Order: sequence, then structure tokens, then C-alpha cells
Amino acid sequence: MANKKNYQKILKNTLDLIDINCKPTLLLHACCGPCFTIPFEELSPFFKISVMYNNSNIYPKDEYRRRLQELKDYIKKVNPEIELFEDPYDNTTYMKDLEKYGDMPEGHERCRVCFRKRLSRGYEYAETKGFDYYGTVMTISRYKNAQDINQIGEELEKSHRHTKWLYADFKKDNGYEKSLLIIQENEMYLQEYCGCIYSYQSYLKRRNKNS
Repeated sequence: MANKKNYQKILKNTLDLIDINCKPTLLLHACCGPCFTIPFEELSPFFKISVMYNNSNIYPKDEYRRRLQELKDYIKKVNPEIELFEDPYDNTTYMKDLEKYGDMPEGHERCRVCFRKRLSRGYEYAETKGFDYYGTVMTISRYKNAQDINQIGEELEKSHRHTKWLYADFKKDNGYEKSLLIIQENEMYLQEYCGCIYSYQSYLKRRNKNS
């Protein structure tokens, strides 16, 4: 990909320009506790962080609740002053825009639509509440395309007058591997599928095949 960008380098350039004595506000979309670990470590010295949990893609609801609780528990451990905003869970309505793509492999158009839905909702909230920056932890995952996620963020930034998009690719510099160490140290629940019903069904097939 000729125009592929190093988003982690862009993040570091952004952080170099921040005055840590006057931290800007950041609304950080988080999909779970494990994915929040390294982004929090990297960003907390530079931002006053709040967290947005808007993940109605997650199926079933018990899984949604488990990931949310794991996130809450980790936030309480690292910084209980962090404010967490939760959107109401509505998987049925959320999935209507994704159903037409069916059971295609993870990482294709269905996933990009899912990223855009969640990031759009979070960006609107960030802009309404006057946050200086908005970003997501999702690029920590080896299975999430940082180019897709940041391109969506860049597009959304153009329609918001105040809040800036925070470019990042947290899997870089061994970010994913470092997150695994934190997960093990804190005995965190590490899910075995992305979240939606299609990835859940694929997980069940893998589990049944290996059992």
C-alpha cells in the first residue's frame, strides 16, 4: 500500500507538542479492559482521559457486560478518577446496518462499517462535550487494521469543528506483546473473539473443531 502511514509515529509527534502542565482532554473509545492497558500507559502522562464504552456490536449481552466490568475493574485499579461513559446496549438495532454484509471474513467491509458506527457515535459525544481529542484503543489488536481505523477518524475529524482525532497504532513497538504481560499480571479476562455475532459464531466453530 503506497500511501500507508505510520500512525504511531504521528502519535509520538503529537505527544511531543503537548504541554504536560496543561493537559488537553481526551475521550478514548475502549472496547474492553485488555485493549485499554497500553493505550492508557502511553497516553495518561499527556492527557486528561475519559473513556467511552459504546460497543453494542458485542454479542451476547453477557459478553458485553463481562467486558465492561473488566474495563471498570482495571480503571478502578489504575486511576479511579477516570470518568467512564456508557451508551445503552442495543445489539438488535446496531446490527441492522451490518446484516447485509453477512458472514464475511473479519477485516473486510462489515468491520469497517462497524468501526465507523462506533467511532461516529463517540466523536459526536466528544464534540458535544467539548473534548480536545477523541481516539480509540482498537489499534492495539493484531486483527484490527490501523489504516482503516485512522482513515475513518480522519474523515470524521473533517465534520467536527473542535475535537481533533488522535492518530495512533498501539500495536507498534511491541504494544500488543506488552499488553499481554499486563493482562497476565492483573489476571484479566481476555476474550477469544472480536465481538459481533459473526465473530462469535466463528469462535464457536473453532472451539468445537478443536474439542
